[in-house]
Amino acid sequence: MRREVPAVQAEYVDVERARALPGLRLALTTGVPGPWGEAAKGIFHAKGIPFARVAQTAGADNDALFAWTGHRNAPVAVYENEPPRTTWNEILFLAERLQPEPSLVPASLEDRVVCFGLAQELMGENGFGWLRRLMLLRPGMGDSDTPPEAQGGRRSRPTRSEPKASEGGPPQGLARMARQYGYSRAASDAAPERVAQILDVLAGRLAAQRAAGRRYLVGDRVSALDIYWAAMAALVAPLPADVCAMPEMVRGLYGTPGPVVAKALDPALLEHRDRIYREHMEFPLAL
Repeated sequence: MRREVPAVQAEYVDVERARALPGLRLALTTGVPGPWGEAAKGIFHAKGIPFARVAQTAGADNDALFAWTGHRNAPVAVYENEPPRTTWNEILFLAERLQPEPSLVPASLEDRVVCFGLAQELMGENGFGWLRRLMLLRPGMGDSDTPPEAQGGRRSRPTRSEPKASEGGPPQGLARMARQYGYSRAASDAAPERVAQILDVLAGRLAAQRAAGRRYLVGDRVSALDIYWAAMAALVAPLPADVCAMPEMVRGLYGTPGPVVAKALDPALLEHRDRIYREHMEFPLAL
């Protein structure tokens, strides 16, 4: 992928200022392209919905954010005085309400079933992103199923918000992440095959759509599913550094998913990722 303009630095506001702002505020992890955060950004960007970026720090306590929203993780979307929204589907339906067109939810029931079923496989518990995290934890956990003592951990499993220690967090977040994702050696060892299965299904769907003359994963126009795949693809093949700045250590971890996953990663899926970013999402990424 070639791009003439360089990646840019995002403008963030702190929590205190964000609480006083009107409209939509979105808490995002600073400095890294967290896949769940990129998905939320992508939804709002595709629909032309402006938002203020609120700084959240990977692996930190984020006490001010917790005091405001009840969540220490990101993404967290807050519109006016409404309750915070943290899950991929909550954020999607908020965006659909704020800006109905262009809709990112397919009109036909059959297409909606496909869209939301595959979105869950990408974004949800025990889905693509979750399983890749289990794989990434394995080197640090070694032969142990039991995480070392948490460094500032507060909960054993993710709440409705994204477990943000996972967004390229520092090594001291290992124990917290292991508990959040229900880590075990058996689960980590089984994860590559399941990730490969999800990639195979996506590749097959993309091929069928292309054969029918369609450019998207479901239906005949961009949907949330296209954006979710584009965002989650970072966990197996990060975007180039000139359009997506990220710590090189994290880039190396994300970009080496192992032979099982690498074999299943159809180049057509990455071509699709590239086009969705260029045409519908923030590009280059502002982190």
